[in-house]
Amino acid sequence: MTEEFVLDLDEGVPPMPRPAEPSRSLEQLEGRWPDPPEDSTSLVRAIHALRRRPIGDLRPDELARLITQDVGLPRLLPLAVRVLRDTAPRQPAGGWYDDDLLYAVVTRKPQVWE
Repeated sequence: MTEEFVLDLDEGVPPMPRPAEPSRSLEQLEGRWPDPPEDSTSLVRAIHALRRRPIGDLRPDELARLITQDVGLPRLLPLAVRVLRDTAPRQPAGGWYDDDLLYAVVTRKPQVWE
């Protein structure tokens, strides 16, 4: 007889804070940044554009881009952790998992998590 192993990802883990209102953008929540200079890199222009999008519409790769640049962390990290926690149980069955988002989240400075 084979014993089934069930992983409870929530066991002993304190609840994450709720992400900010998903219909609002970082720009609405944190204030508007000045427009980037005309000679800005594509990364700078992309970050500015992503700050104008509702956070609930951001894809995992977009969340990763903002998080690796330390933009909007108090509002985006809870959302990113929720995305990662929701996709983790599907991994054994060959489900999709965003490694860039995972890397972005786990490589933030310890002070961010305090």
